[in-house]
Amino acid sequence: MNKELKEIPVFFAVDNGYIPFLGVALKSLVDNSSEKSKYAIKVLYTNVSEENKARIKKYEKENINIEFVDLNKQLEEIKEKLYTRNYFSNTTYYRLFIPDLYPQYDKVVYIDSDTVCLADIADLYNVDMGDNLIAAVADGAVQTIDPFKDYVERVVGVADYNKYFNAGVIVMNLKELREYKFEEKFIYMLEKIKFEVAQDQDYLNRLCKGRVKILDYSWNRMPIMGEREGKINLIHYNLGAKPWYFDDVLYQEYFWKYAEKTEFYDEIKEIGAKYTEEDKEKDDANSAKLIELAQKETDCVGDDRNK
Repeated sequence: MNKELKEIPVFFAVDNGYIPFLGVALKSLVDNSSEKSKYAIKVLYTNVSEENKARIKKYEKENINIEFVDLNKQLEEIKEKLYTRNYFSNTTYYRLFIPDLYPQYDKVVYIDSDTVCLADIADLYNVDMGDNLIAAVADGAVQTIDPFKDYVERVVGVADYNKYFNAGVIVMNLKELREYKFEEKFIYMLEKIKFEVAQDQDYLNRLCKGRVKILDYSWNRMPIMGEREGKINLIHYNLGAKPWYFDDVLYQEYFWKYAEKTEFYDEIKEIGAKYTEEDKEKDDANSAKLIELAQKETDCVGDDRNK
């Protein structure tokens, strides 16, 4: 392989339960990759079987390397302080350790596994960040749900909800994050503040505010926002917009296009078939409770935004 190719470091975080969806995300990324770049895929985990690692490693090519990175040591030190809710697990926090884990990288891309790439991820990596800590897209759920708008401004402390970003697809300026002592400050904040609505995403927004480059929605298009004009480079099936559970999810055709190209297709179909009406009612209730929680926490702080 040509050693002159530019390396694009891309990170995911999974457990055994999300391996099939990581397979779909990786297939889409690989199919839209360029021979002009080499891609270093790092999969952060604490609980993935050797069999599942081997299934994912099949996506390697001459210019695409996949490495599984065990984070048990990092999580052991702070796991009692981490708060998760509903279907979230501690995997949501893994991205926060990347800057200190990889001092050889100045910049990386992090992507959630419930995504599909429709463009070369190198194009996202190459965005000009300046000295910003993060480049990301404004959170679509916050944009569409009023209690979340107030919550991110009054509780998280982001001056304008339009600048509150979704952490499922981010470019991380590792050089600046290390100089900022990001991991040290995050662990300190865990002792002082408990964000229960969006957890690590809230911490990221709180710590990085004022140093975030907001990208256009093409790099994190969420079905929850409804149809929007413009190009789509990456689709993020976040919150309840899961094509494997529902038949009416916006942009679901892209997910199934790539799912059908993987060995995980039948497995994903089985996961969907086991999703009952009772499960749906439970998830709907959890979503309603989340909005109520955001409203309750917002009601507990003052509001001087119009003064």
